[in-house]
This record gives sequence, C-alpha cells and structure tokens, in this order.
Amino acid sequence: MKYYIIAGEASGDLHGSNLMKSIYKEDAHAEIRFWGGDLMEKAGGTLVKHYRELAFMGFSEVIMNLKTIFGNIKMCKEDILHFNPDVIIFIDYPGFNMRIAKWAKKRGIKTHYYISPQIWAWKENRIAAIKRDFDELYIILPFEKDFYEKKHKFPVHFVGHPLIDAIKNREVTTEVHFRKENNLDEKPIIALLPGSRKQEITKMLSVMLSVVENFKEYQFVIAGAPSQEFSFYQTFLKNENVHFISNKTYDLLSISHAALVTSGTATLETALFKVPEVVCYKGSWVSYQIAKRVITLKYISLVNLIMDREVVKELIQEDFNTKNLKVELSKILDTTNRMRIFEDYNQLEQHLGGEGASDKTAKLIVNAIQ
Repeated sequence: MKYYIIAGEASGDLHGSNLMKSIYKEDAHAEIRFWGGDLMEKAGGTLVKHYRELAFMGFSEVIMNLKTIFGNIKMCKEDILHFNPDVIIFIDYPGFNMRIAKWAKKRGIKTHYYISPQIWAWKENRIAAIKRDFDELYIILPFEKDFYEKKHKFPVHFVGHPLIDAIKNREVTTEVHFRKENNLDEKPIIALLPGSRKQEITKMLSVMLSVVENFKEYQFVIAGAPSQEFSFYQTFLKNENVHFISNKTYDLLSISHAALVTSGTATLETALFKVPEVVCYKGSWVSYQIAKRVITLKYISLVNLIMDREVVKELIQEDFNTKNLKVELSKILDTTNRMRIFEDYNQLEQHLGGEGASDKTAKLIVNAIQ
C-alpha cells in the first residue's frame, strides 16, 4: 500500500516517525512519501519537504510569505497526484492540511487525520470541513471524544497520546554521561523550554533568564529547538550559571528538578517526565487581544485542560514577569508542593489512555484502506 503523510512541525515529525514505524510493522511492503523532518526520514520512506521550510508565525509573517505558502500547496497537490497514494495521513498542521484534504477528498483519495486540530479551543466552525473532508479522525486527548461524538455527532477513534510511547521508547542517556557531555556541574537543573520559533524564544527567554540570579544554588539549562542555530542562542548565554543544549530536550527533562515552559506540547512532555513546572506565555499585544476574544478556554496548558483544574501555574501575558516568576518557581521547588504535583501527574498519565497510540492508529489505518 502507498501512504502519503503530511507533518508540518517538530511535534508532527516526532509522532509521524513513530506512526511510520508502526505502519511498517503492519504493512511490510508499505511505500511512504512524506512532508516532515529528520525523525521521519530516519524511520524510512521518501522526504518531499522539510518542516523547517514551512514554519511561518504570526499574521505579518504569513502575509509576507503567501507566495511561498501557495507554492507549497501547489507542489504538494502535484506530488500527491504523481505518487497516487492509497491514503493521505494528515498530522495536525491544520492551516495547510485542511486545504489539501478538501482537494484530495474531491478526487476520491482516502483522507485520515491523526492528531486533530484543536478546534475545541478556537475555530470550532472548522467542524463542518472536518466532517466533509476526512474519512477517519484519530484523537489523542480524552475530552476530544465527547467534543466530536456528543457535541458534533462525528465518530472518532481515541487512540491515546503518542507522547507516552515517544518518552518510553527513547534512547536513554545516563545522567553522568549527559552532564559530562554538556559541561554541566552537580547542581540541580532548572530547564528552560522557551519554544521553537525565534519571535517566541526571544520573548520568553528574556523573562525566564531574569530570575537566574535569585536561584544561584541551581543551574539553568536552555533547551534549544532543532529548528534554530546555536548562533541565535548565543546572545542569551551571558551568565555562567546558564547553559545550553540543542535537540536533547528529553534527556534534559529526565534529570531536571523543575522547569519553566512555554505553553504548548512541551507542557505535557514536562509533566510526563514528572518535572514540576511553571507554564509561561507572552505574545504581542495585538495577538493576545485577538486570542482573548476568540478562545474561551479556562486554561492554556494541556496539563490543566486534560485534568480540568489547575495542576500547574500559568503565567500569561502581563502576569508573566520577573516578580511572579520568582514566586511561582520558589513554590515548585518546595517539597510539599512537589509531592502534590507528582500525585496530579500520575493521575494525568492515567487519563491519557496508556501506551500504544502509534500501533493502534497504524492498525486502524491499514485495516481501513485494505
């Protein structure tokens, strides 16, 4: 069978690579062509375009790159027609993927969506397009099943969260080796996860690093995004107590004592590694005002959304400042608070549905197209 997979971000590359491995187990003769990244390329198949060439953030950047974006859409359609797949598997990345799905569905190509867009947060009107353009939907968050099936009468498959498998199956580096390899001393580590895009990283790190002098008994380690060069981070490495590692976030989290994390998938990854965290977010004033009016959720972090209560502290926009960050970081370093957080993290993992998301999804896809 022939599978065409489209993932447009680093997280999609991770989950896409694990899904590909599972597809190969189910279908030994699978032919896979994909848009993704290094991890998917390592899993096998043929890389068409790297996600680094697809990442545009914010209204102005998107408008400035419209020619490139439309060029990519045209190229993708032509490549799909040439490959003639039995199924297209879309992984998140809704702005691009939903355009391709609408086009593909009209041509009778099977369309499967793995990791559905977060329309429960905003753009709920996209449900009409999802129901029209996708044959199957595989969801990874427990509350999404009620959202789709009860509220919108659209049957979906809850397969569990692929991060559980990604964390469990990773190659493990010993703490001693990791510290030595990255020139880290014996002080406990506070991990800084400032995001993956330059604008985001610059905003987040400036505040995160402002508390370093107040916690000299710890060392702070910036988790570099694979999509950014080391030279970009150099301007942030002015304090001898601040270190940098690139593309080794899981190894870092596995030995971290606490973390300051930009809102996104990283908040859930940090929780699954059982690291107490403060969730941070700050966008432009205009973007925040727009978001505040269209997003009606009580929380911004996946941890709190899944648990439907405040498990981790969220510092958003003006609340994300040096004073508040010092207070909240001190709290998660306190032993009593940490024990409560660990108990909540254990409950969180149970809600996520256990192991095997990639295998379940691959089996459902292969069975459906056979």
